[in-house]
Amino acid sequence: MSRSTDQEHELTLHVDALLEPVDGVRVLELRRADGGELPPWTPGAHVDLELDEGLVRQYSLCGSPSDRDRWRVAVLREPAGRGGSSWVHDKLAVGDTVAVRGPRNHFPLVPAPRYVFVAGGIGITPLLPMIAAADAAGADWRLEYGGRSRRSMCFAEELTATYGGRVRLHPQDEVGQLPLGEVLAGAGDDELVYCCGPEPLLRAVEERCADRGPGALHLERFSPREQTDSSGDVAFEVELADSGRVLAVPADTSVLRVLEDAGVNILSSCTEGTCGTCETGVLGGRVDHRDSLLTPEERAAHDVMFVCVSRADPSCPRLVLDL
Repeated sequence: MSRSTDQEHELTLHVDALLEPVDGVRVLELRRADGGELPPWTPGAHVDLELDEGLVRQYSLCGSPSDRDRWRVAVLREPAGRGGSSWVHDKLAVGDTVAVRGPRNHFPLVPAPRYVFVAGGIGITPLLPMIAAADAAGADWRLEYGGRSRRSMCFAEELTATYGGRVRLHPQDEVGQLPLGEVLAGAGDDELVYCCGPEPLLRAVEERCADRGPGALHLERFSPREQTDSSGDVAFEVELADSGRVLAVPADTSVLRVLEDAGVNILSSCTEGTCGTCETGVLGGRVDHRDSLLTPEERAAHDVMFVCVSRADPSCPRLVLDL
């Protein structure tokens, strides 16, 4: 069963504005050329931007779902990245067109009476519409927001001006790292934790929330989990349920590559198990999940996989895919 809560669309949008609210962050506002409404989306959703030939990157929608005239995304310049952020910062201009696919939501806001939002750096972006939704619903919530410095913390002034004491800022150059022990110690059984940021923060939050109940912690990763050791990978088969066709997957080849080479039409983007584009239903077999999206409970169901990284469990010679 699909985890995404929004219907995907393929659009060509115009860059209507480029803002630089803090050092190293560029905010894009995207609109239809004809001024028409954009598709609906829900807090936590992201879109794929095709920035150049073969250069596709995922960015969280950080505006308001009620604003159907424009989509807003924020892009952090990452000098050590793979080129997407540099392209946005150095080449994209107002008036340019960008191919956009989405929205897609694998990080939805679950209704709850209380929330703790934990953000690290640019990880604040998917949390912005969640905070607005939680506040509008009358939930009890707080935001713990860490960053290198106040100058680098995008939307910090906007958040504190709007929500006051519910927002606590933790600039590392002033107060050190986020005090996760303090931040999470008071989280009650009815309080959901939502976190987005760099991988060290996510791992630390996971460790501190390990003894909480299922569904209490919700994470979104911008980069893949630590990679699984692939030295022991073995070959297996995938059966396409619609046609009964069986394809061999070698030990050193992804399911996605095998499907593409066989002419199977399947969307993909990040090829790292983080964006969710290649989500595929599984009708039979056990999956060795290697994505950065599924919760432990969802993994245990073995009814969906991300074919760019996940494989058949070593004990399973064949997976039956809903294709």
